[in-house]
Amino acid sequence: MSFATLTRRHLMLIAGASAIARPALAADPAIHVVKDRNCGCCSAWVDVLQTEGFAVTTEDSLGTLLMQYKSDNGIPQDMISCHTGRIDQYMLEGHVPPSDIRRLLVERPDAIGLAVPGMPYGSPGMGPESEREAYDVFLIRRDGTTEVFSRYEAA
Repeated sequence: MSFATLTRRHLMLIAGASAIARPALAADPAIHVVKDRNCGCCSAWVDVLQTEGFAVTTEDSLGTLLMQYKSDNGIPQDMISCHTGRIDQYMLEGHVPPSDIRRLLVERPDAIGLAVPGMPYGSPGMGPESEREAYDVFLIRRDGTTEVFSRYEAA
């Protein structure tokens, strides 16, 4: 059959067969973010995630309750930032880039999650990437140790 003789019926059959033959791409799981209601950079990070296609829910928390949430979920003191997210079984502390979240979900390491400690300028939600300072994204292991998961050089 040549391209010129393809009918609408043939195209529909081909489209249906290819949809059955390839696995469906799963949507990104939802991220639940616990944050201070008055923090603009927390909201900016949520906006970045939503722009990248993640479904995000938020919960406001303050001071000691937020710190207790971090501690209860295995975030080491030296990895703390301003907000904490959860996606599947993983925790996300601070301004973790969406690409690293997706990599985490693909690789599925036996870990607590990812952290960007502090609030590095130019990380997602913290100013323009074109003026980014260097920062690392850390993988938090279940024993509390950390290792560099990815590195972002200064722009």
